[in-house]
This record gives sequence, C-alpha cells and structure tokens, in this order.
Amino acid sequence: MIKFSDEKLKKVDEIVARYPQGKQKSALLPVLHLAQEEFGGWLSAETMDYVASLLKLEPIEVYEVATFYSMYNLKPVGRYMFEVCQTGPCMLRGSDQIIDYIKQKLNIGVGETTADGLFTLKTVECLGACGYAPMMQLGKHFREHLTPEKVDAIIDECRKNAAANN
Repeated sequence: MIKFSDEKLKKVDEIVARYPQGKQKSALLPVLHLAQEEFGGWLSAETMDYVASLLKLEPIEVYEVATFYSMYNLKPVGRYMFEVCQTGPCMLRGSDQIIDYIKQKLNIGVGETTADGLFTLKTVECLGACGYAPMMQLGKHFREHLTPEKVDAIIDECRKNAAANN
C-alpha cells in the first residue's frame, strides 16, 4: 500500500497549512511533487488516489492536474530524464536535431526509457531559457547550447554517476 513516511506526512501538513481552511486543493502541486519523489519518480493511479485522500479531494481532481503538467510522470521513468524543449526558439536553434540525435544515440523514442532503466527522453514546452537554445532540463539543472558532442558528454557523465552510485 502507498503511504508517505512520517517525515513526508509532516511536510504535507506544513504545505496544507500554508493555505486557508478548506482550500487544501491549493496544496496539490507541491504534494504531487512530494509523491513523485517518494514513490519512484512517477505517479501511479494508486499514488494519485492516495494524494486525493490526503487532501480530501476527488481522485479526478488529482488526475486532471497530473495529466495536464509535463512535470509529472504517469509511468515509470529512467534515472536520468532528458526533458528537451521543443518550442519555437529552441527548434530554430536545432532542438529537433538534438531530439533525433538522442533518439538514435540511446535507441529510444520520445516518452521511452532505455532497457537499462537509465534514460528517458521527454519533449517539453518552453523551459524559459530561450537565449540558451537548444536546451534541456536534466533533473533540476538546465543543459544549454546543446550539440551532439555535448549530448555525448552528458550521457557519459550520467553513466559514470550511475556506476559510481550503485
């Protein structure tokens, strides 16, 4: 059964307390982030139902939010997620070629994860760093002015980190 640790439940209570009584739905985005972090990097239906019960919401209210935002994963993802911007400024600077290069290099399509579970490729809307295009988000960090060579270095870096932390 899905259940937050005591530490995370305390954090949920802190988040809900930020909002007026009866407005706990306002806590949904940060609580979904906690849930995704706590339960393997993605939100299963069971996890979303659990969040709904914590916030006294209907499950559909949680599903609507989780399916709308690209920052929530609705299926298991790799340890490293390449979220490549695909909006106009990045495309003008070659993001579609970078996406194709990553697909070829890792032998996966958009929305897929490598067989070893290390990498997932995702395309996203504007990440707000148009001056650094083409770019992607990797965890909490932006990787900017991407080229095939930079992508190769990022993949190598991720593989080395994974090997060192196993």
